[in-house]
Order: sequence, then C-alpha cells, then structure tokens
Amino acid sequence: MSQLVACKNEKGIILATDSKALDFDAGGQMMDHTVQRLIQLTPYAAILSGGAAEGVKMCHTLKDFLSDERVKGIEEVYSAALPFLATEYERFMRKYCEVLPLDPIHHVYFILAGYTERETQNPFRLYLVWTKKKLPQLDGDEITSAFAIPRIMRLEYNLNRLCKENRALDDILPEIRNTLEKLPESQEEVGPPFSYAFITMEGFQTVH
Repeated sequence: MSQLVACKNEKGIILATDSKALDFDAGGQMMDHTVQRLIQLTPYAAILSGGAAEGVKMCHTLKDFLSDERVKGIEEVYSAALPFLATEYERFMRKYCEVLPLDPIHHVYFILAGYTERETQNPFRLYLVWTKKKLPQLDGDEITSAFAIPRIMRLEYNLNRLCKENRALDDILPEIRNTLEKLPESQEEVGPPFSYAFITMEGFQTVH
C-alpha cells in the first residue's frame, strides 16, 4: 500500500511517508521491498508517491523532465506534472494490462507540494493527483490544509487544527511522526524507514 501525509500553514509544508511497497517478481509472485517515496523535484517543490512502486519511477522521470524545462514555482510544476504523470501512468497501465487484469494494486496516487513567489496570500500549495475518474486516469485536486492517503481522519483533524493555529512546523511534525510510526503495528502494508521533509520560503529540507 503506502501511507502519505501532507499539511501546510503560513509557515510552510510538512511531507511524510513510509517506504514499504508491493511488487511482483519475474514469476508473478507478490513481494515486499523498500522504495523512497519522497522525491525532491526542484529547490522549492517535492512529490510523494503512493500505491504501485512504479509510481516512484514516474516521479524520477518527472524530475528529469522538470529539470530540462527549468520549471520553478509550484503552479508551473503542477501544470507540467499533471499531464506528464497522466501520460506515464497510461503507458504503465497499457504495459501491465497486457498480462495482468486491471487491479487496484497497479493504481498510483501522488501528493505534489511546493512554494511560489507569485502568490503572497497563498504561497504554499498541495495537490492530490489520483485516479479520480472511474477509468484508471489521473486527475488532480488542490488540498486545502491537511490530507492523508489512505485517510486517517483523527490525524487529519488534529493537523487541520494545528495548521489553523499556524504552529511552527517543528511543533506539528511530532503529531505526524507519532501516528505514522505506529501504523506498522496494525497495518502490515506500511513499514519503515519513514521520510519527512519541510518546504519553506527557504526551499526543500529533509528532516531526520
């Protein structure tokens, strides 16, 4: 599966994820392995990749594409990323549907995050990119404050409250860390290592 968490306030963005993924070996048997689901795209933007492990490869391909295009602000990153990821996902589905039935395990979803200098009232942006439509086709929605996928309603409620209070990112992070790192006790498809990052006016920063 995978667990993604993101939230934002006036001070910046927090991103968090686990690293466990399910994939298939050459014989078609399911296996567990570790992937880095948090990928920095630009100095001021990053993406979380959930679902099929192939999504991580799509994100690295996207990073190379954005580097070539010299895209900067998050609004430009989102405008470029949505059609790019949709095309990569369609290519992935065509490849695997030739030998495997359409299965939710092949679905992917992403949280795109970043900063823009152009919008002083709303400089930090979060976007959910997912299979919104009935067919396996990617679409996007902006995230207002806090979101977890799969949903963790208690965590989202607490994060929304902390973000409305405009708490420092360092004060909000323990709420995410405590919830995320307990999940393997009840959900075998979520597992360490866990990755955390901030995006502020100074840019992207990993947190240990």
